[in-house]
Amino acid sequence: MQKQSCSVGNLKPATSITQNEVQQTFKKTNSMKTVQLRTSKMVTAAMAIFLSITMNAQVNGWNPELESDSKEALTKILEKTPKLASFKKEAYGYVVFPRITKAAMGVGGAAGNGIVYKDDVVVGTTHLKQATIGIQFGGQQYVEVIFFENEEVFEKFTNGKLKFDAQASAVAFKAGAAVDAAYQDGVAVFTATKGGLMYEASIGGQHFKYEQVSEE
Repeated sequence: MQKQSCSVGNLKPATSITQNEVQQTFKKTNSMKTVQLRTSKMVTAAMAIFLSITMNAQVNGWNPELESDSKEALTKILEKTPKLASFKKEAYGYVVFPRITKAAMGVGGAAGNGIVYKDDVVVGTTHLKQATIGIQFGGQQYVEVIFFENEEVFEKFTNGKLKFDAQASAVAFKAGAAVDAAYQDGVAVFTATKGGLMYEASIGGQHFKYEQVSEE
């Protein structure tokens, strides 16, 4: 019986394979760490921006300038879109945010203060917060007006229980559209540029803190 021989001439030394694998693994690990570090820095920066916005936007007592800014912002919107006057007239109540600041760097956030009206009389102030996720960069400022169709949804807002779903967007109002068509669950939201021009914005995740004006 002949003994069979086995040729190992084409096989690489085990130590050589192990060294290559170690080098490749080391490179991949360093690459992953670099990506994680960059992501962490982006998130930290975005959160810092958001916290700065939130802290600077907080209301400490009554702010007369906020009321005048709200009146001016609503006036500009009504001038650009007169049809919205019917919302103002028929709504149970409404809130005007004259300046919402939105910033994003990987993750994002928005904040702003507003004046709450009922029967065209100021009844309180409110603070808006919004956190968003996903790949996004940049920043912007805009005006937001929320109309409440009835007492029930207005009280839901003042009790801090109103929060918009993640996919919610402000109404892109069109000329000739019926007033009732813009209401969703008793709420109609409109956003506009600082100059009063209407535009559609994402409002998903917005929630509010209401503070009633003290009666003297």
